[in-house]
Amino acid sequence: MDKDFKFTNAVIGLPLFFVLFLWFVYWIEIRFHFDFVENGIYPRTFSGLQGVIFSPFIHSNLNHLYNNSIPLLVLLAALQFFYSKQSIQVVGYGILFSGILTWMIGRESYHIGASGLIYVLFAFIFFKGIMTQYYRLVALSLAIITVYGGMIWYVFPKVDDKISWEGHLAGFITGFVLALLYQTPEFKKVPKYEWEMPDYNPAEDKFMQRFDENGNFVNLSVIDTEEEIQSYYSSNFDVNYDIVTNEKNESKPES
Repeated sequence: MDKDFKFTNAVIGLPLFFVLFLWFVYWIEIRFHFDFVENGIYPRTFSGLQGVIFSPFIHSNLNHLYNNSIPLLVLLAALQFFYSKQSIQVVGYGILFSGILTWMIGRESYHIGASGLIYVLFAFIFFKGIMTQYYRLVALSLAIITVYGGMIWYVFPKVDDKISWEGHLAGFITGFVLALLYQTPEFKKVPKYEWEMPDYNPAEDKFMQRFDENGNFVNLSVIDTEEEIQSYYSSNFDVNYDIVTNEKNESKPES
């Protein structure tokens, strides 16, 4: 399984390009005195649907952008390294569906920022690692929850009125659903023993037959020799067996 984890240029390139693009958009906004806030998600309005695509790239101030940049670098790098086959789909569908859900449940205000995507990545990496039951991915899930576990409080209302808890909740739900939908058979544990096989039947196991229903060790019943021979051979003709001594190994009597 470890062969599926390959360090490529995309592990650094994808998160770096994404974060630099966010800073580029913010630079354009302050350099040319634009105001992109109205291009964010405004729930339950037709014009507010544009924010489903645009809102992750819009930030209100430098502090907002900085706080989103570090988690994005870490989580996108982890996603690309451990889930390279699913990374582009998770980012793309994560932005789309978390944005739509925010548009549906959000309060009447403009919702902007990449924090929704951060919650998508957080939930996907955490739940997917637990589901695979592969030790390296489980360790990654534990590392993610240790470092960013405090984010979970911000999916609840009234924790901080200045943040879009609706966007956080939408991202968290979207990441969880994507973790369920995207299958990772490459990380499935290969059965090593007979009892790990899906069609394993304990009743047919000779070893398990030596235990009764209470778990006590018992001896198997002695099978009659003729019954044992008949169970292995069948014929329509009678078969007679003669015992022939091996004269080569016998010593001859002295004369």
